[in-house]
Amino acid sequence: MSTIDTAKPWITLAGHSRVIHAFGEQMYIHLGAEETGGRYCMFTEVTSPGGGPPPHHHTGEDEWFHVLEGRAAFLKDGEWVEVPPGSTVFIPRGTVHSFKNVGDTPLKQLITVAPAGIETFFARCAEEFKKPGGPDMERILAISAEHGIVFSRP
Repeated sequence: MSTIDTAKPWITLAGHSRVIHAFGEQMYIHLGAEETGGRYCMFTEVTSPGGGPPPHHHTGEDEWFHVLEGRAAFLKDGEWVEVPPGSTVFIPRGTVHSFKNVGDTPLKQLITVAPAGIETFFARCAEEFKKPGGPDMERILAISAEHGIVFSRP
């Protein structure tokens, strides 16, 4: 990972974002650690109807979401809250959260995570999802733990 000292101006042209497929989602990485000197990662995520991660928290990152298209609900303070397109949600590190697509069309969000590194998590998980027969979920949990992502118990 780059350090903050190596940050420099950067442009990612439309259609040139790195695409990662994992968890049934598509992530278009616009800016990551390399481009921002480790400051943050910014990506567009497309979630199919009914999709979204299980409740979890990040030990080392703050995360914010801007809903571009579709119907989103966010788990905040133990309750689901539906938000319309144009809404922005901030989740500080250590806060249990989740989101889900509660509509019947794809949910598109612009997501920023600080500091950077979540793009590496997604890329590592994507490799597991490419394996014949699907991912080894124990390996996914191990990768998650290595990146400070802790899933809540039901």
